[in-house]
Amino acid sequence: MGKCQILLTNDDGIQSPGLWAAAEALSTLGFVTVAAPRDQSSGTGRSLPLSSDGVIRPEVVSVNGKDWTVYAVDGTPAQAVQHGILEIMPERPDLVVSGINYGENVGTGVTISGTVGAALEAAAMDIPALAMSVETEQQHHLSYSNEVDFSTAAHFTAYFARLLLEKQFPKDVALLKVDVPSGATPHTPWQVTRVAPQRYYEPLRPKRKTWDEPGRVGYHRVELLDQEQEGSDVYVLRARRLVSVTPISLDLTSRVDFEELDRLLRS
Repeated sequence: MGKCQILLTNDDGIQSPGLWAAAEALSTLGFVTVAAPRDQSSGTGRSLPLSSDGVIRPEVVSVNGKDWTVYAVDGTPAQAVQHGILEIMPERPDLVVSGINYGENVGTGVTISGTVGAALEAAAMDIPALAMSVETEQQHHLSYSNEVDFSTAAHFTAYFARLLLEKQFPKDVALLKVDVPSGATPHTPWQVTRVAPQRYYEPLRPKRKTWDEPGRVGYHRVELLDQEQEGSDVYVLRARRLVSVTPISLDLTSRVDFEELDRLLRS
């Protein structure tokens, strides 16, 4: 396989160690262009807010003695993908990779994830996409903590990126969502999974006395394993401690019997 063009982004921001672990791993496969949000942008999903001005600032980041010219975008991860494809890259990318994210993206929260949202935007532009996340403790979310080991997730980033570049996937596989459990090694098996139809993080009421005070809705992880379905991304990651590989489709249509639903609606 010759050198290909890869666009790399994330939702943790341009300075994230997870982003740079992915960049190094992907550089073995082709030319890597990094275009990522200037600021922390977790939880933005695939949003394209009008409040983002789209300013792009080239920066030089040194990683393990190698200088990278990267592009910090004032915008969400999905907007960084748009600017990367439409303005920054010299040609259309062969692959878009989003991550490596601090924290797993499983269950119904995938629609909230900026990591997954960026990959969805690439898929909507008909480009193969990969969303990479590694399981971490909640205290490391929204951080650039060096306590998180990204080496195994970086291995799987390159592994699945190569497959996306080399193989023709079924049309309904718009992107691959990969979640690596903490403590995994490059030898940890992986399993194809489905998105669990349940909350993984529950919202918490803001701690404040009046509504005039600033107050963000918090969250905590659901701990009950007996609610997790075998074969789901939550079960495979949490219970089996395997790498979860979930094919994601852009088709959000319910898998219901249309004739049955039509009768229900008309009755």
